[in-house]
Amino acid sequence: MFQASEIKRLIEEGMPCDYVEIVGDDGVHFSGIVVSAGFEGKLRVRQHQAVYATLGPLMGNEIHALQLQTYTPAQWADFQRELGE
Repeated sequence: MFQASEIKRLIEEGMPCDYVEIVGDDGVHFSGIVVSAGFEGKLRVRQHQAVYATLGPLMGNEIHALQLQTYTPAQWADFQRELGE
């Protein structure tokens, strides 16, 4: 079983991030939010691929699924405003 905190650490080490939150309680299925300036100008699929690349061969093996929401810092700020945070 894999820990959400380890996935968070690997993502943060593998790419510049403004914010990362990963949750999951069964050790194989996770979801998360990743905010990175590196996502600027990239299609959502490319953003997700960049995150998956930080996890390498763990994806599809130790990590069965990782549902992502990815944002640029500006998109994240807009989202936070919409939530009133």
